[in-house]
Amino acid sequence: MARDDQDPIFSYDIPVRWGDMDAFGHVNNTLYLRYCEEVRFQLLTAKGIQISPASYPVVVTVGCTFYAPVFHPDTLRIDCYLSEPGRSSFLIEFDIFSEKAPGKPVARAHSKVVWVDAEGKSQALPDAVRAWF
Repeated sequence: MARDDQDPIFSYDIPVRWGDMDAFGHVNNTLYLRYCEEVRFQLLTAKGIQISPASYPVVVTVGCTFYAPVFHPDTLRIDCYLSEPGRSSFLIEFDIFSEKAPGKPVARAHSKVVWVDAEGKSQALPDAVRAWF
């Protein structure tokens, strides 16, 4: 399940909050997408990518596969991998690891990102993003 063929472009730790748990006592499945959203933003920030109303990324596809439940307290490490670069889009894949259960991911997620202009129309990826590939 781990990616042996490439190193992550970015990794980020997120503490699991008490309020992230649902009535069944584990992290609610919707929170994984919020974690990925946060990591995506932190990746862009760490890489110095400028976002403005005239040029910004939007998510057009998202998905997540769950392998094991996560419980509070815990810290998740989320590793990001990039693939499928296009003229205006790319795929971000996320491997989500629990500090309490190291080794195998507890979940894997993905987001297809398209860069758009002020009118919401796709535009070429910024050169700084294109350089990642």
